[in-house]
Amino acid sequence: MIYLVEDDNSIRELVVYTLQSTGMEARGFSCAADFWEAMKTDLPSMVLLDIMLPDEDGLTILKKLRTAAATEKLPVMMLTAKGTEYDKVIGLDSGADDYLPKPFGMMELVSRVRAILRRTMPEKKQNTYQLGTIHVDIGKHEVTVDGRPVTLTFKEFELLCCLMENEGIVLSRDRLLSKIWGYDFDGETRTVDVHIRTLRQKLGLGGKYIETIRGVGYKMEEIG
Repeated sequence: MIYLVEDDNSIRELVVYTLQSTGMEARGFSCAADFWEAMKTDLPSMVLLDIMLPDEDGLTILKKLRTAAATEKLPVMMLTAKGTEYDKVIGLDSGADDYLPKPFGMMELVSRVRAILRRTMPEKKQNTYQLGTIHVDIGKHEVTVDGRPVTLTFKEFELLCCLMENEGIVLSRDRLLSKIWGYDFDGETRTVDVHIRTLRQKLGLGGKYIETIRGVGYKMEEIG
């Protein structure tokens, strides 16, 4: 849900309509009082905020949002007729994520809103992986092969998840070393080979899904 605080009825209605027509949920408020009342029950994923409002200016609202623990990281875009560099700097320095002066195009607004949401929304990660007889539950940190539990070390588990997440893609030893161990030094790729060997052994029959690509690295792929 995106909240828009804008006292101009025509602009408010047009922005809300545009956001809704492009697949986003949006709700408009003509004053700060109505906005704060709605915030008591439902927090939005983003706020579009005009500076010039009848009861409380947008910069004051922004500062209150940034000082409250529940909303300190809430994405906020300022929408205002004030287009001077000074006003823009004040808005951004106060914690706004973006600033769009009026008049603005609806498609530009939608594009900027989507860009901010992509940057700020938490990345959704897959909770489970399934490849052939191998099943991984990330939340429970559990691995089974054909229903049989398999005990892995933390690095083995991370290595298996990385390979399954990139099913069918060849991952170089250097890339695996950097992603799983956090470093990339010449001669250290032996660490990857050792962990792949033990991972295959522990997976038993499931180890057949890990394929060695000579001179490059490894990939996981279901055998047809």
